[in-house]
Amino acid sequence: MASVVSVVGAAIVRDGRVLAARRTAPPATAGRWELPGGKVEPGETPEAALVREVAEELGCTIAVTGWLPGEVAIGARHVLTVALADLVDGEPRPHEHDAVRWLAADELGSVDWLEPDRPFLAHLALG
Repeated sequence: MASVVSVVGAAIVRDGRVLAARRTAPPATAGRWELPGGKVEPGETPEAALVREVAEELGCTIAVTGWLPGEVAIGARHVLTVALADLVDGEPRPHEHDAVRWLAADELGSVDWLEPDRPFLAHLALG
């Protein structure tokens, strides 16, 4: 049986807004929004994976400040957890996405989020 792969997402918060990134691939998810992040590689901590993924995807540096409660299955093999993070260096620029937006709590519902990210949005609306 295949092992479960951990996937981490970053709720990067600045000035009361959270960063959303719009996917370009795969075709089934292109044009929809997500919290940036990716798979945790073998031997890597979730925090290190998130810092690496955000650097690769957005060209900026983050610091993980905590984890949101819960986890969400993505298909049969992946499990998503989401961390709160602060932007510590650089300005997010999409490399693997085609757009990024800073959304206030009352704007979180204005974009079409991928299903696995949706359960975490309620925790972001509190800040």
